Amino acid sequence: MSVFDRISQIENRMNSLENALTLNEKKPSIGANSPEAVSFQKIMGSMTSGQRFDPATVNNANTSAPVSNDPKQYDSIIAEASQKYHVDESLIRAVIRQESAFNPQATSYCGAQGMMQLMPETAAELGVKDAYDPRDNIMGGTKYLSRLLDQFDGNMTKAIAAYNAGPGAVQQHGGVPPYPETQNYVDKVLGYYQQNKGLNA
Repeated sequence: MSVFDRISQIENRMNSLENALTLNEKKPSIGANSPEAVSFQKIMGSMTSGQRFDPATVNNANTSAPVSNDPKQYDSIIAEASQKYHVDESLIRAVIRQESAFNPQATSYCGAQGMMQLMPETAAELGVKDAYDPRDNIMGGTKYLSRLLDQFDGNMTKAIAAYNAGPGAVQQHGGVPPYPETQNYVDKVLGYYQQNKGLNA
């Protein structure tokens, strides 16, 4: 998962603390053009390509096991996860391709780990013991995808956006948040999904 997921978690905690301190006073909603949203977008826009996760450039220091570039070796795990959590195999593959290019050792600069780029806190909450283990990671990431699909009534676009930016951001904006990073992410995952469906037709 990307830095957006972690930021969303932090924002949610901060909002909870603020609400408690103000005795649950109603706060104005944050619009896309508010100072808070603009500041957030400036932070994301100021990131260099080196600060963002690039599937072609990963930290391989997590394990001495060789990295295979053949996605087919994970077909049985993806099929198992799909059946267990009722998530389309083509969607799982699309997310993995965008998140890590099928590299189980991938680590983003913000600490997201493994094939489906799970943040450590999220991985722990999902019961993932080893985020660099392909089966553990794919099962955990698919479980999270399933939750997001349920939360957004099966809306794939919103679920994909939430996987990247966090469900809070999607709820706040009523759809894909106005973050270029997330919009690009959604476009790419949906494109990979369509490619996968075409290959499987």
